[in-house]
Amino acid sequence: MKDKINQVLKETNQIWLGKEEKVKMALLSFLCGGHLLIEDIPGVGKTTLAKSLGLLMGVDFSRIQFTNDLLPGDILGTHIFNKEKEEFIFKKGPLFSNFVLVDELNRATPKTQSALLEAMEEEKITVEGKGFDLEFPFVVMATQNPFGQIGTFPLPESQRDRFFMSLSLGLPDREVEKKILTMGPVKQSLERLRPILTKSLLKDIREDIFSLDVSEALVKYVLDFIEFIRSRKENPLPISPRCGQDLLLASKGYAFMEGRSFVIPEDVQSVAPHVVGHRLFSHQNIEKAQATLKEMIPHVAIP
Repeated sequence: MKDKINQVLKETNQIWLGKEEKVKMALLSFLCGGHLLIEDIPGVGKTTLAKSLGLLMGVDFSRIQFTNDLLPGDILGTHIFNKEKEEFIFKKGPLFSNFVLVDELNRATPKTQSALLEAMEEEKITVEGKGFDLEFPFVVMATQNPFGQIGTFPLPESQRDRFFMSLSLGLPDREVEKKILTMGPVKQSLERLRPILTKSLLKDIREDIFSLDVSEALVKYVLDFIEFIRSRKENPLPISPRCGQDLLLASKGYAFMEGRSFVIPEDVQSVAPHVVGHRLFSHQNIEKAQATLKEMIPHVAIP
């Protein structure tokens, strides 16, 4: 299984250059079944990253471009009258997919943003009182424009907390950008990709991650870290128990990707900025919040 995961990473890194650790975190979020929030300027390859992972994972992929006039029905679906059957039938929206890229999430109004909440939390949606289950796997990768840009609506804390992990991609360095300029159209690179994983393998991977061994000392370390963050005066937002659950699960996923059957404190330290950063300091961009989290890590003693 580790060989297949490494193959996914290798293929993705041949298309999306110079960000190996970011690719690893994006794949980690998917393998754990968590939703990923990416914040950055346009043109740094967010869509390319999503399409690459979707193709290599062998799942259905859909993309929704959020705008300020987008309505909840545009993403969830709506009932349409069928003249032949003389009844209303439900036409599913683009949210009915395995891997959903939500582009520029914070350009939509809060009402449309909130339409994602039930799907992200319970993997189902409700339209006009009727529930519809979403097919396994269901993962949202959402992008948002940096905080403070014109035409954006800030994400409420409840929605930020539903994102398992976050990333800030950043600009490539000069040498990597030179390769990007000369590598040719991305579309051709994507067309050659073939699925490496399957839905069945993804289910097995997720079960293996959940079953990884976690010691009492490691759980104590996670709790100590959460309590330390809660105690900081500069942190205006409470850290929910969901955050602690996500931190432990992401640590398990990181250990799994490293080929271990147990979790160590270094796993927690590697994923903590990506799991906790976007849940704090809502007035800051994600990159700055994650940098603050990295400064906090040495202050929590390892048991």
